[in-house]
Amino acid sequence: MSFQLRPYTPPDFSDPILLAAPEVRLVPAPADGVAPEGYHAMSIFPEYFKIGAQWHLAEESRMDCVAVWTGKRIDVREFRRLKQGELVAVGRTEQGEEGILVHPDGFGEGQGSGRDVFAFRQGRSRETAFSRDYDELYELLRHEKDHGKVVWVMGPAFAFDHDARDAFARLIRGGYVHAVLAGNALATHDLEAAYRSTALGQNIYTQESQPLGHYNHLDTINAVRFHGSIPAFLQAEHIHDGILHALEETGVPYVLAGSIRDDGPLPPVIGNVYEAQDAMRDQVRGATTVICMATTLHTIATGNMTPSYRVMADGTVRQVYFYCVDISEFTVNKLSDRGSLSARGIVTNVQDFIVNLARGLGLKAL
Repeated sequence: MSFQLRPYTPPDFSDPILLAAPEVRLVPAPADGVAPEGYHAMSIFPEYFKIGAQWHLAEESRMDCVAVWTGKRIDVREFRRLKQGELVAVGRTEQGEEGILVHPDGFGEGQGSGRDVFAFRQGRSRETAFSRDYDELYELLRHEKDHGKVVWVMGPAFAFDHDARDAFARLIRGGYVHAVLAGNALATHDLEAAYRSTALGQNIYTQESQPLGHYNHLDTINAVRFHGSIPAFLQAEHIHDGILHALEETGVPYVLAGSIRDDGPLPPVIGNVYEAQDAMRDQVRGATTVICMATTLHTIATGNMTPSYRVMADGTVRQVYFYCVDISEFTVNKLSDRGSLSARGIVTNVQDFIVNLARGLGLKAL
């Protein structure tokens, strides 16, 4: 049986409460970058605003942003992007009382579960069996390969293991990766592995530290900077393996967001935090599945940018699938604590996870 997306059920706008709901109040922004008092903060769920006797869905939502009426549509805007005079939706209620309706159960997540109010083991932990999650992921990724956009958010752990690097490179070449969001570390250690067969000086096969190996990542960054770009480095140094090589070879876009602790950094790393945020959101905008692995801050940042739904080109509304994979329960649970309530957590070693995923998708090792 082929994978089936959950159908979206919109609100019943014939409900007398919604028919009688007032128009949402729109108040001009008092200054650039400043929202009016009482502004409505967006969530990850579909939200509708009553304007001109019609309910308008915010099509590209993002948590902790505000809703701006352009005269034609609802534009969800970061505070820093607000311009003086733009009309911002005002109201703190969510059931239509102020012309704002938040619709959290459009995909049936909260319907018919049959769960007791009290039950054991409802969270996700290292005691959870994740076999079913893997099976669902195989089917989801096969569907998304041709019908969606899969964005991967990656920490540097993959670059420390030969098999994990190889597995993710196979996923890229297999068409299961449509964008990658990461930092300087992932790219540096992946390139170091290809250039020196080490990651932070440890051999990626034996995990043994090499003589003067602590220089290897700096030598790698220096060489990339000497050649001027990652593609030029790959060509000049005759590198033909790894994650960055697969991304460049296939033309899959990647965003490397800078950090205060970065060495170098590599040439494509975006040092301005808001430019990096914008570049990440540009990739997240079209995402239909997001898989975050072994990076707490990047995961929470991406979770804050990712709504639980996507309005497709034909006007249909579909679910966005969000996975957080980490060996730490803290990271998996913190994502939910920060408002990404629809995220699915998998508590496991990400190197094993990616190897198993590639194997389950039938992508054989090189």
